[in-house]
Amino acid sequence: MILLTPEMDRRHFLKLALAALAGASGCTHSEDYTDDDAVRLAAQMRDEAARSGTGPYGPLRFSGYRGLADLPWFELDAHGVLRTKAELPAVFDFHAHLGWAHLFAPPVDLLQRTPRIQYLLDCDRTDPPCTLDLDVYINANFTEAMHDDLSREVRDSLLFGSQAAATHTIPNLLAEMDAVGVAKIAILPIATGLPFGEDPTAHVLDAIANSDAGERLIPFASVHPRDVGWRTQLRGYAQRGVRGVKVHPEMQRLFPDEPAAMELYEECGRLNLPVIFHGGRSGIEPAFMRPYALIRRYVAAITSFPQVRFVLGHAGARDVADAIPVAQQHANVWLEISGQGVTQLHELIHTLGYEKLLFGTDWPFYPLAATLAKVLIVTKEHDPARAAILHTNAERVLGTRT
Repeated sequence: MILLTPEMDRRHFLKLALAALAGASGCTHSEDYTDDDAVRLAAQMRDEAARSGTGPYGPLRFSGYRGLADLPWFELDAHGVLRTKAELPAVFDFHAHLGWAHLFAPPVDLLQRTPRIQYLLDCDRTDPPCTLDLDVYINANFTEAMHDDLSREVRDSLLFGSQAAATHTIPNLLAEMDAVGVAKIAILPIATGLPFGEDPTAHVLDAIANSDAGERLIPFASVHPRDVGWRTQLRGYAQRGVRGVKVHPEMQRLFPDEPAAMELYEECGRLNLPVIFHGGRSGIEPAFMRPYALIRRYVAAITSFPQVRFVLGHAGARDVADAIPVAQQHANVWLEISGQGVTQLHELIHTLGYEKLLFGTDWPFYPLAATLAKVLIVTKEHDPARAAILHTNAERVLGTRT
């Protein structure tokens, strides 16, 4: 039991809450998370910051998200809304979420329109906005105060209801999709395996069914393979039309190569559902979560189920160097690129090939335009790469035209 006291600051509470949830879920220490793993993460963050602006596209720093209007593909309308003015293929975003609530928090009304979207890491919330550097992993842009805001929203999404999550709704998402030219978007719920709370997949499916936007919002499912009845649940979601399965090892406190997870992938193979992982360490998650996301823990799933199409979200995040050879060596693996900086995206195209990359934004952590701008920069002289990343590769992974 966690006892709340007036003097308990937000960060301390969040650590206690997460630790309690980890214990309740049967989380154990991972003996293969080594000192070298920690050193490599710190080195990646340090080296990326030092290299920023020295790549093939030079410095790419803007005044907040709205500053992207300085690029030739965007503009601000009369209301200060960022819009795309470029001709684009039918953009498919493979990584987005709707507002979530867990544990004791009340469900989010996913059909509500609000005046403003509050992103979970919101560069434009302050005046002046933070500097947005497109040449680093995106979460490197944010101040300590912004990370404190994120911690508070995570806490509230467990207990009271998050103010930010209340803006992560279908009407708000559709308006932003229209503004920047995104045609379709994959909605990825996350079953945390916590007691109480709503069924996130059913909540999303019901909201989409009542939104008149079913052709644009592509629902995925999430189940926790340690929950009783998960197999029946997943089969029911498949009958309702989900197009894939989301697995978030960190949030689900689930090693991606543990026996329960392997049973889940076997069922996904039977149902012909691709799997998108949260892949790799972001560098801002609680330290106890990091062992779950090491890229080497995904390899057993990929090799054991070659018939299942696997996507590593964030292209492996800050472990992208480990994710690249996995995608090179396995025909059933793609990398979804949300978060990666421009120079890293350039290197992915030239070392891995654009046929292996999927456009994703991780909305509502960030606006859709933040990743779209990067793709437009690196594919400025390469229309086939632009079409593949923004649209065609999603068709291949889903196994049908989108």
